[in-house]
Amino acid sequence: MHPPKTVTFDVPARVNIDTKGHARPVDEYRVTAFGLYMSRAMVDRPTSHWVQTWLLPELGLAVTDWAWNPGHERDQDFYLDVCEIVRDGGRWLLTDHYLDIVVRTGRDAHVIDVDEFVGAVASGVLDPAAAEAAMHRTHRAVDGIAAHGHDLDAWLATRGVALTWRS
Repeated sequence: MHPPKTVTFDVPARVNIDTKGHARPVDEYRVTAFGLYMSRAMVDRPTSHWVQTWLLPELGLAVTDWAWNPGHERDQDFYLDVCEIVRDGGRWLLTDHYLDIVVRTGRDAHVIDVDEFVGAVASGVLDPAAAEAAMHRTHRAVDGIAAHGHDLDAWLATRGVALTWRS
């Protein structure tokens, strides 16, 4: 079982350091009262050519919208990573807590990677406090999205969050 993956969003340097340590240039960073927006090209990824992510520290979520290459489209509107997000000046550090939520607007919000989460807890790479926090974040998000007609934006609006995306 691998330890939790970390991703760095370095706003002053305008780079996104991925889980393998590769620094990727960022087209746009935007800091708001509720989080951080990032937009950048995907490099060496045959399935997609652009990624946009909102970090929402108070919710423990990273909301991602992918631009898929033809033939690689997925039946999803948003991909949510359940995580811990810590801001250190102009750098934001995301630590993944294994659980993810796939949102299909108006239809469902589906929790995935439960097997990875259970394996991480069982092997001790995810400590009990972080695991419990991840479970609470996951349930709060799925319950909130479902209570608002499976509409992520509608749920987030009740929390004072308005996500805007590059077109």
